[in-house]
Amino acid sequence: MEPQRRTLDDASAEVVSADEVEFDVETDVLVAGAGGCGLTATLAACENEDLTVTLLEKSDEVGGNAALSTGMIPAAGTRFQREAGIEEEPADMARDILEKNGHEADAELVQHLCEHSVELVHWLVDDWDLSLHLVDDFKYPKHAEYRMHAPPGRNGEHLVAEMRDRIEARANAELLTNTPVTKLVAKDGAVEGVVAGSVREEAIRAKKVILATDGFAGNREMVRAYCEADIADALYYGSDGNTGDGIRWGAELGGALASMDAFQGHATVVSGTGALSTYAVVMNGGVLVNVDGERFGNESKGYSEFAVDVVRQPDGVAYEIFDERIFERLRGEFDDFDRAIELGSYTSADTVAGLAAELGCDPEATRDAVESYNAAVEAGEPDEVGRMDGRNVLSPPFYGTEVTGSLFHTQGGLVVDEHARVLREDGSTVDGLYAGGGTATGISGHGADGYLSGNGLTTAMGFGRLAGIHAAESLGE
Repeated sequence: MEPQRRTLDDASAEVVSADEVEFDVETDVLVAGAGGCGLTATLAACENEDLTVTLLEKSDEVGGNAALSTGMIPAAGTRFQREAGIEEEPADMARDILEKNGHEADAELVQHLCEHSVELVHWLVDDWDLSLHLVDDFKYPKHAEYRMHAPPGRNGEHLVAEMRDRIEARANAELLTNTPVTKLVAKDGAVEGVVAGSVREEAIRAKKVILATDGFAGNREMVRAYCEADIADALYYGSDGNTGDGIRWGAELGGALASMDAFQGHATVVSGTGALSTYAVVMNGGVLVNVDGERFGNESKGYSEFAVDVVRQPDGVAYEIFDERIFERLRGEFDDFDRAIELGSYTSADTVAGLAAELGCDPEATRDAVESYNAAVEAGEPDEVGRMDGRNVLSPPFYGTEVTGSLFHTQGGLVVDEHARVLREDGSTVDGLYAGGGTATGISGHGADGYLSGNGLTTAMGFGRLAGIHAAESLGE
């Protein structure tokens, strides 16, 4: 993983000297950002009841991208898998991740996160009483086994709500919303605290600072500077707070950057309603065509890279075609799907041609595309786009919607070690500074193709827990 350096000039990204600051308050561990990474880091750090842990969130709600996700946490080797008769090891999960990204991610770090994924899921359930269950009715693209552990409704909002409740019940943890971190405070290259606040800023001295401010997908200037052109002007579907703050602060302190071109897209955001049509529609047998009624790629390669394929179609849209079997299977299982239904996202018809006519894509070509797909499924052969995974014969009545490709979050950032400590280019650590989630370099390699479903929460919650544990243990020594 080759470090990258670039000057990241921005008035809001600033590191100030401790000599110029008079601290107003103190805490032991300061966590910047209350998404999946920050919430997890706070839970891990506050387990040491002798420490005070302060979690700051710049928006009025916690959750960030984790709240917008399905909340599914991949882990290999859990007892929930064993109870379902599934035997696999962390190495199997690591293999899938590395094969998906073409072995462009740091293999040792990938293996480390996969090994800790088991502890993460068991810890969340056993120590914090979070509601997680194994998803064993479908697999995302390139997952060799059922390993997703999901909250109720397969909705990240439920996950972050439970995490927030647990934090607010802790006497030694404090959560403040509408309190953006605006500056890091450092002396001789070591972090000593932050400046935070919107109406009135305060300087907070902290022995350890964990940057969990996510990536930069909400910063169009940074996206254009680092990511491929086709996604730079696509619909942004992530949290408003993802403006790259933590990445810029860490870089200003000498933190190395890597994989800054990596991002996660999504291929099936419904045009008009803005609802997310879960990719379970595709992996249960749905297909996509363009306005000419033509299939334009293998949908099962992954929703991230397929987002770019959708953006490249005429008018940047595609048409998702599926059937009543899929509709009924997903209804009541996915909150996102139920929300899309409530918003009137889907159209139905007795024939593919009739559905296409209502949606706005070529009726005859769409009918031919579905007939060709069905024939390949029945024959057990690859279809015209080479797809073999997640297929089922589509039969009437049919359902469909117009979708567009979108940008969810970036996957590059500060280089960190096995404890999520921020590293400089020479391999030394930036004293007192940790990073995780979108603020740290992810495990998806480069571009959109390397993203395997679950990589986002693997690094967010995995690095968050590792950072919180190490910060607490180092202060307890």
